[in-house]
Amino acid sequence: MRIVRAKVLGFCFGVRRAIEMVQAGAQEGPIDSLGSVVHNPVVVERLKASGVRVVSSLEEVSAPTIAVTAHGRGPEIAQEAQRLGVRLIDATCPIVRKAQKAAARLVEEGFRVIIYGEADHPEVRGVLAWTQGRGLAILDPEEAVEIPRRKVALLSQTTKSEESFVQFVSRFVAHNISRINELRVINTTCPETDERYHAARELAEECDLIIVVGGRNSANTRKLAQTCREAGVETYHIETAAELDPAWLEGKEVVGVTAGASTPDESIDEVVERLALLAGQRAAPTNTQGG
Repeated sequence: MRIVRAKVLGFCFGVRRAIEMVQAGAQEGPIDSLGSVVHNPVVVERLKASGVRVVSSLEEVSAPTIAVTAHGRGPEIAQEAQRLGVRLIDATCPIVRKAQKAAARLVEEGFRVIIYGEADHPEVRGVLAWTQGRGLAILDPEEAVEIPRRKVALLSQTTKSEESFVQFVSRFVAHNISRINELRVINTTCPETDERYHAARELAEECDLIIVVGGRNSANTRKLAQTCREAGVETYHIETAAELDPAWLEGKEVVGVTAGASTPDESIDEVVERLALLAGQRAAPTNTQGG
């Protein structure tokens, strides 16, 4: 059995940056993180060991420092940190920051902002907070039934693929153009996330089994698994190597491994090593390219 890694997988720039910022801050004292720094349980546990506690609201904050996660928050967070007298570490991903600034600017220009994304995702909630109540998050263009004849701007959740955003825009225009005077489209999809989707499709072409590694609460990791399944390949989404089932490998010749943008290198390595062990390999597994 041959084991192949995707050409692009694991931590993206924004996630790596956020973790490094919070780890550096934790060296100076305890930190309360407003939500998980990234959507990966392995990373969350590692940060917890270094003094980073996850809280769900400002009311729970007791540490001298609070951290805004890679997913970002609303514009009120800086004022709240000042009011509480705590230090703020803003680890918002630069791509998410771009979406926040675009949303705020478009609202000031009189646009109704519509985000192609999951309304309950922390990133989307954060971007919506910058719209002064004039934003809406939807996945189906036909959900936007209350659009008056006015200016409308379309943005995307950064973890959505560029291809799916294009399809959304096309359907949105076809369904709503008669109610819109002016339309503006801002591509806020993340190039690094899109690279992982493309790499997963390439991987699916040469494998008869794919293992996707990453948190189950990670939107882009779930999308990776969906992408592989849609390519017609048997696919399993796991968080750790311990979840691997030897039965999955029966009769398989080429097993692919990919991982979400919030998955640490060590989790990927552990899965590859476990696969090699289950396959009875002594030598290191082959890779298309390192993680």
